[in-house]
Amino acid sequence: MRVLALGAHPDDLEIFAWGTICAWAGMGATLTLAVATDGAAGGDDPGPDLARLRASEAAAAAAPLGLTPLMLGFPDGRLMPDAALTDALTALIVETRPDLILTHAPNDYHADHRALSAAVSLAASFRAPVVHMDTLNGTGFTPTLWVDATAHWSAKETAIRAHVSQKPDRFIQMATRQAAFRAGECNGPDGARAEAFRFDPRFPFADIRALMPPAPPVRPVGAAPKI
Repeated sequence: MRVLALGAHPDDLEIFAWGTICAWAGMGATLTLAVATDGAAGGDDPGPDLARLRASEAAAAAAPLGLTPLMLGFPDGRLMPDAALTDALTALIVETRPDLILTHAPNDYHADHRALSAAVSLAASFRAPVVHMDTLNGTGFTPTLWVDATAHWSAKETAIRAHVSQKPDRFIQMATRQAAFRAGECNGPDGARAEAFRFDPRFPFADIRALMPPAPPVRPVGAAPKI
């Protein structure tokens, strides 16, 4: 199985889907990670030096999986779902021939995220189904799929911490809170972590569950003890 994961900024895939990406790697999937922007605007000292630093941080985060993210190099903070971005994504999709594409939700908080989501939808066309990552803090997001990320949570925290320039502890706290809530939606036990996704069927793709890593185990709610 081939998966193409597309994030707008160098730390987005780590924050929103790294547990799932690790699970895919464990399943033997062929993974291609790509970052749309250069990340040059995401820091106290924006510019080319920051772009180079963020590219090295992304490489360090992905190294334990034996991967090197592709940096598409579009300007950070100015991503548009125009012909240039759509054509670049189309070429990447044609080259990698993914069975599944992962990217941001259309209504996520950051304009770059929304722009990438729109461009991916255009570029994917009939070539592959697109599944969307959870939004920041889950705002406005209704999942249709959950992935058990508990076993990969330490690896996710390590990957996020590789992005030293981004003050990563704040994102670890946010991601942990959100993953605990998503696991709770599945009646997960204390300490369980889950990542949530949404897939909206669109011809010719109706059901992608077989392409996703395992969901949290089913834990029925038992009857309350009689008093």
